[in-house]
Amino acid sequence: MKIKDLATSEKPRERLLYKGAEHLSNAELLAILLNTGRKGFSSIDIAHEILSTVDSIHYLKKLTISDLQNIKGIGTYKAIVLKAAFELGERMHSGSIESQIKITSPQDVATFLMGEMQHLTQEIFVALFLNSKNIVIKKQTIFKGTLTSAIVHPRELFNAAIQWASNAIIVVHNHPSGDATPSDEDIQTTKRLIQCGEILGIDIIDHIIIGNGSYVSLVEEGYFD
Repeated sequence: MKIKDLATSEKPRERLLYKGAEHLSNAELLAILLNTGRKGFSSIDIAHEILSTVDSIHYLKKLTISDLQNIKGIGTYKAIVLKAAFELGERMHSGSIESQIKITSPQDVATFLMGEMQHLTQEIFVALFLNSKNIVIKKQTIFKGTLTSAIVHPRELFNAAIQWASNAIIVVHNHPSGDATPSDEDIQTTKRLIQCGEILGIDIIDHIIIGNGSYVSLVEEGYFD
């Protein structure tokens, strides 16, 4: 059935307008983003097809533009609209989580990131940008790859810190080997970042290395005393 053939009270846009977005199903919300369907199929039908490709709406963000375009009735424009909406939703979700996290110890950092980082097969370098109360403003992946001082350019890290009006930074990276012991390169890279932070007035307050079920805080271990 076409959307226009539905009773006014059953049309997604009208339901959102008069009842509120919280009363709409996931398919109805997607249908509003899609705007139109295809011959013989309404936008709600296509929305159900999108949802059938994932186990949970939490995985919608993983759908690529190509994945979306593989669904009949979704062209480039609709795929871009959907992808942008999924990304925005993910950012809002991340922001709401991060705003509740106050860092009082390296253990807090490990609790926050261990599940996400301990089993990665590639090194990633993550920054936690903190406000004056040590509450996480933003978690951002700065780069992926082997950690070296040549790759970790201070400009990228501190430009992001300025963008988020951060007072301090905790940097975190993982060791895919599972051994969280810091390497000489880890230590030298951190020292370089600390020196740059001192010039800019933005403190690097710790560097946490995540291993398999373990972590090392370079500050706790006394590398920068």
